[in-house]
Amino acid sequence: MRASLLVLPLLAAALPATAQTDLAALPRQDRIAVFAAAEAAHAVGQAKKTKAIDARPAKPGEVVVTKILGEGTETTSKPAAEGDWVVRNRCPETGNEEYLVAAAKFAPRYGAPTSAADAAGWQAFTPLGKPMDYTIVPEGTAPYAIEAPWGEAMRVAPGDALMRTPGDAADIYRVERRAFACTYEIITAP
Repeated sequence: MRASLLVLPLLAAALPATAQTDLAALPRQDRIAVFAAAEAAHAVGQAKKTKAIDARPAKPGEVVVTKILGEGTETTSKPAAEGDWVVRNRCPETGNEEYLVAAAKFAPRYGAPTSAADAAGWQAFTPLGKPMDYTIVPEGTAPYAIEAPWGEAMRVAPGDALMRTPGDAADIYRVERRAFACTYEIITAP
């Protein structure tokens, strides 16, 4: 028992700073302004998601809480609408986090399933790899929160990627640094 008491403080110290800060306590920044500043500084590149995911149809009204391993809650979705999907990344480094994708965005991003559904409804999909604009939050930046396109708070920390759908200046969201490294391929560096 003594050993476990000694380990706990070490684990807490090793967690990212954002894991030690409640999402609601983080200062807010405007995601569009943050991305515009990155563009002005020529710090925007392009990347595409390449790693296969699992997805299942969301139940109407279902709320998905996205949790990142070692960090806690990243964001909470709005209630799912008919046709929305719950996506699960295949990224053990982040705990295979789940998030909600709107019906209108799912098919263009993931296409058709590559496997039959399992008993829980999960199917494999391969991202279609459409290029996304991205910027990496500079090291030394204090953690903050943005309002995600679906209207909920989303934490942002140094090293994370902010992603933007080309042609949609408001569709900006965070991808945690380990999830970005695990699931995206850089096409053009900033």
